[in-house]
Amino acid sequence: MITPQIITLSEKKLVGLNLSMSLSSNKTAELWKSFIPRCKEIENRITSDLISMQVYPDAHFTNFSPHNLFIKWATAEVADFANIPEGMQPFTLATGLYAVFHYQGLSTDNTIFRTIFETWLPNSEYILDNRPHFEILGEKYKNNDPASEEEIWIPIALK
Repeated sequence: MITPQIITLSEKKLVGLNLSMSLSSNKTAELWKSFIPRCKEIENRITSDLISMQVYPDAHFTNFSPHNLFIKWATAEVADFANIPEGMQPFTLATGLYAVFHYQGLSTDNTIFRTIFETWLPNSEYILDNRPHFEILGEKYKNNDPASEEEIWIPIALK
């Protein structure tokens, strides 16, 4: 059984690009290919980490289908929203409770998400909360590498 850290996230200011997509029409690679060459344009970055964020509509998980649309973001955290690069958008990630999972492996392997949603969450004292989900891609993140590491942040609330 995987055991997450339970953390209350402080508000984060993010700047980046976003695309509407579904699991069946995944445009993640396209999004990141457009963001990576431009992320150096973002001023006032707090860390070198990148944040991959998903904003799901209210009924996304209750009426789940791989065709359900959601908004995916490629972002960096900033101190403020001054000097946002042209074409990029701000996003304020509100404070809230999160289950944080350390993951090592390929980003294309969805086993970790099945384990979180089918095993950990139903057996925990928490329910899924309707706030953004995100992954922090830090220094140990290596795209398409089985040794890659990232943090998976799942929004939760007490049952």
